[in-house]
Amino acid sequence: MSNRTLRVNELIQREISAILRQRHQSESVAVTITEVRVAPDLRDARVFVSIVGDAEGIEKKLRWLRARAREIRQELGKRIVLKYMPRFTYVLDDSAIRGSRILLLLDEVEHPKKARGE
Repeated sequence: MSNRTLRVNELIQREISAILRQRHQSESVAVTITEVRVAPDLRDARVFVSIVGDAEGIEKKLRWLRARAREIRQELGKRIVLKYMPRFTYVLDDSAIRGSRILLLLDEVEHPKKARGE
């Protein structure tokens, strides 16, 4: 991945987070933009989102975010100048959940009696 693509990824991530924080503060409290991956031609981008809550709440927030995709893209176009403004695909990032599960398993291996409540 080129240096320019990395900078564009970071810029878009920072600006989408700022848009959500400024314009949709109450709705986006549990939403975190964890990563953005822009295609080399800048036409498409995957926005990885981490959402706090139960399964139903996560799906609801993801649907809400996808419904606001056009509005976010238009606002982003006003804030940054790119030859092509990418179309965003919002993807749920469950790496934090998987990470915490791995830590629990490691604790169980390290302290098996403690994990079983003995």
